[in-house]
Amino acid sequence: MTSVIKLRKGLDINLKGRAAEQKVRLDQSEEYALVPAAFVGMTPKVVVREGDSVKAGDALFVDKAHPEVKFASPVSGTVTAVERGERRKVLAVRVKADAQQQYAAFAKRDVASMKGDEVKQALLEAGLFGYINQLPYAVVANPADQPKAIFVSALRDMPLAGNFEFELKGQEADFQTGLTALSKMAKTYLGIGAAQHAQALTNARDVEVNVFDGPCPAGNVGVQVNHIDPVNKGEVVWTVDPTAVIFFGRLFNTGCVNLTRTVAVAGSEVAEPAYVDALVGTPLKAIPQIAALAGKSDVRIINGNPLTGIHTGIDGFVGGHTSEVTAIPEGNHADEMLGWIMPRLKQFSVNRSYFSWLLGKREYALDARVKGGERHMIMSGEYDKVLPMDIYGEYLIKAIIAGDIDRQEQLGIYEVSPEDFALAEFVDSSKLELQKIVREGLDILRKENA
Repeated sequence: MTSVIKLRKGLDINLKGRAAEQKVRLDQSEEYALVPAAFVGMTPKVVVREGDSVKAGDALFVDKAHPEVKFASPVSGTVTAVERGERRKVLAVRVKADAQQQYAAFAKRDVASMKGDEVKQALLEAGLFGYINQLPYAVVANPADQPKAIFVSALRDMPLAGNFEFELKGQEADFQTGLTALSKMAKTYLGIGAAQHAQALTNARDVEVNVFDGPCPAGNVGVQVNHIDPVNKGEVVWTVDPTAVIFFGRLFNTGCVNLTRTVAVAGSEVAEPAYVDALVGTPLKAIPQIAALAGKSDVRIINGNPLTGIHTGIDGFVGGHTSEVTAIPEGNHADEMLGWIMPRLKQFSVNRSYFSWLLGKREYALDARVKGGERHMIMSGEYDKVLPMDIYGEYLIKAIIAGDIDRQEQLGIYEVSPEDFALAEFVDSSKLELQKIVREGLDILRKENA
C-alpha cells in the first residue's frame, strides 16, 4: 500500500559541495572510538577496562537506566582508553583495532518466522537496540515500552545530506530483512521521497510505504509521524535511521555485527566531495578529504549536516547516526564593506533581501556566521512557513522558554524533536538557538514525567 502526502511548507537550501555519487576507499584505522553522546538520552555505564580485548559486537558500555541496552564495539581489538570529561562524564571509549578482525558470533535467523519479542531480544544481545529512538522526547528507546508504530524515513533532504538510494545499492536484501524484523515488533511505516525510485524502497514488503512530496524537512521522521499517526500523551512510537535498518538486517542474515555505513563527505571546503564506507567510530582525520583540511582555522568541520550536525573538528569520530561529514567556511575572516546595504549577489536570503534571487537556482557557499545577535522573540510567523507540522511552533517555543509544561503539552511537544526546528532556527530573525531550547524542554519534560 502506497500513499502520497504533499507538503507545501518548508525550504530547500542548495549548498555548494554536494557529494558526487562515487566512493573513496578508506584504509583501516589504527584506532576507533564509540561516542556515547551520539545516543541521546542515554547515561553510559562502561563495562570494559583499559587493556581488555573485545570482538566486534561485544558491549563497550550499557545504558545505566536500562542495562539490557548494550552498545557494541565496531571493531575487535584492545580497549586503549575510556575518555572522561567534567564530573566523570564518559566522552568516548577507544579501541585499537586488530589487523585481522574477529566478530562476536550471533545466530543467523529467519526473521519471517520470528516473533516480536525474539527480534527485540536479538537486537539487545547484539548491542544494536540503542540505534532505535523514540517519540516523545527524541531519545534512545526504552525496550520495556510497546510502541504503537515504528517509523523509518529513507528520505534525507537536509542541506548536503547523503543520498540513501546510493547507500542502498548492493544492500537491498539486508534492508528488507531489517524492515521485516521491525514489522514483527509493531506496525512499520517507511517514508520515501517522490524522486526516489529504488525498487527496494517503492516495493518494500511487510511495511506501509508513504511518499512525501515537498521541500525540506519532508524527510524528518518527526514530520512524517505528524502526518501519518501523531503522538499523543501516553503514547510511544519508535523511529529508526534507514542505515540502522541495514545494521539489523546484516545481523540476522550473517550472524555478525557490522557497523559499516556509507557517509557523504561534502561541503564547499571539501576539494572532492564524495562518499566513503566507514565504520561507526572511524576517526574523521582518517577520511582523506577531511585530513586535507588539517590546520585550517577558517573551516568548520561538522559531524552531520550544516543544520543539525555537531561541530566536532578534525579530532572527532563518525557518530552512530552520522550519514554525512561536512566542511563549510567558518566566516571568521569575512569582511564586508557596508554590510547588509550591499546587493550581495552570492548570498542566500529567505526573504529575497538580496539580489541573488534574480539569478535563478544556484548553489551557495554559506559560512557559519550567525550574522546578528540574540534578541527578543519576534512573533512574525517565520517558523510556520518552514514547519510542515500541525503545531504552533512559535507558541511552543515560548512555552518552553517560560517553563509552562501544561502549555507545552497542549501545543504538541510530544510530537517534536530538535531537528524539526532546524529550518526555523535558520530563518529565525531573533537568532534563537531553537534546537537547543527544544532539547532542554524535552529533557525537563522527560524528567518531570519519570
